[in-house]
Amino acid sequence: MTDQNKKQITQEMDKKVEAKTELANRIAEQSKRVQKTYERFEGSLLKIARGISSFIDRILFNKKHEKLIALLLAMGLYFVVNYNSMTSLIAKPLEYSRTFEDIEVVGRYNTDTFELTGLPEKVDVVLTGDATSVNNALSSGGNVIADLEGLTEGTHDVKLKGEGFGDGVQVVVNPSNCIITLKKKTTAQFDLSYDFIHKDQMESIYSPGIPEFEYTKVNVRASKDTLDTIAFVKALIDVSGQVDTFEQDAQLIAYDAHGNVVNADIVPNTIHVTVPVTSPNKTVPIEVQVSGEVPDNKAISEITTDQQTVTIYGADSVLREIDKVIVTLNATTITKDSTILRPIVLPTGVNSSNINQITVMVALGELETKTITEVPIQYINNNKNYKASQPDNITTVTVVAKGTAKSLENISADTINVYIDMNDAQPGLQEFQLFVDQPTNGLVHYELGDSTYTLNVLGETENTEEDTTGDN
Repeated sequence: MTDQNKKQITQEMDKKVEAKTELANRIAEQSKRVQKTYERFEGSLLKIARGISSFIDRILFNKKHEKLIALLLAMGLYFVVNYNSMTSLIAKPLEYSRTFEDIEVVGRYNTDTFELTGLPEKVDVVLTGDATSVNNALSSGGNVIADLEGLTEGTHDVKLKGEGFGDGVQVVVNPSNCIITLKKKTTAQFDLSYDFIHKDQMESIYSPGIPEFEYTKVNVRASKDTLDTIAFVKALIDVSGQVDTFEQDAQLIAYDAHGNVVNADIVPNTIHVTVPVTSPNKTVPIEVQVSGEVPDNKAISEITTDQQTVTIYGADSVLREIDKVIVTLNATTITKDSTILRPIVLPTGVNSSNINQITVMVALGELETKTITEVPIQYINNNKNYKASQPDNITTVTVVAKGTAKSLENISADTINVYIDMNDAQPGLQEFQLFVDQPTNGLVHYELGDSTYTLNVLGETENTEEDTTGDN
């Protein structure tokens, strides 16, 4: 290293030392200034404390102020001793109100002697107190009471009051009063009838029979006005899931003439009943009824089904009136030989059947027509035994039959039924609508040459046993 470089390094080190020395001097001067400021502040505080102490000494040890000082000290001591009580008074929780709706009203009265009307079923209750007590009040089992003990027969204005909501809340009932009526109960006897309930939960092939009751009359206790509204008392027999004869204790309910439940005491309120369960059934033929005509100059030549009979289930009284089951077929939708699935339409009162649908096979042929002349006109519903004549002595009508050649072979005037309905007939000349019975098999369709028929109704006959079909 050259002497020149050494000289430069020495100079730089000297400069750094001078800078550090200058910084240390400034820090020392600043510390002295802070120390002097603190000493001045401390001296000021001591002067103030000495002044306050001197003032207190002048006050406390001055005979003029000794009574005032004693009073202040007594008050301070009182506040210290009663601090907790005063704190609880000041910190009393805020009141909180909440309305609870539809609280049940309970009437306290002799239910064996009186019938009560006019008491509301539910009311609103306003609870006021601290939030915790109000929120816990409803879960405490509280309700609204109408105390009717000691009241006699008649109308009374009674007060409703809350009970059981706890001591920490104030209870206000809305409405707080109600007008009630007490009526003395009497007893009347009613014949017993029945209804089967939950039949939709009983397998459809089974049918409940006539139940056998332990007794056929029941006693009902209520006011005379209520008893007068009762039309019948029924035993509600639950048949859900039953497949054989069963026994049960059926609930007894009183009803008015409109089927509304009447609130009355039935003694006893259940009855022991035995119910036979059977599975009545009947096998009847299936008939396909065709509506409309096949389009495109076609006609049905043959209809066959994969099932010709069906077994139906229901009450014996219903089955006796049924001799067939209908399956409908709309010919307007058939354009070619077809195999069609059709549902079985069960008659009213029939619960079920062994099959729900059948397969219908339909064969088509060319449409042909056949004119049938001199088809006699029949009269029906001549309930008043009128004599009648036709002004032009016309007693027949022409019918055009449509179908395949095979279907039309046996069609004649004797196989066609054309008629008028005289149910609304009145004496005098009048016009009647002509009707023709269409074959139910759908193979042939009839069209009338005339739609109306003029007839002179002459009046009632003297001998109702003679022929009343006029000139026909």
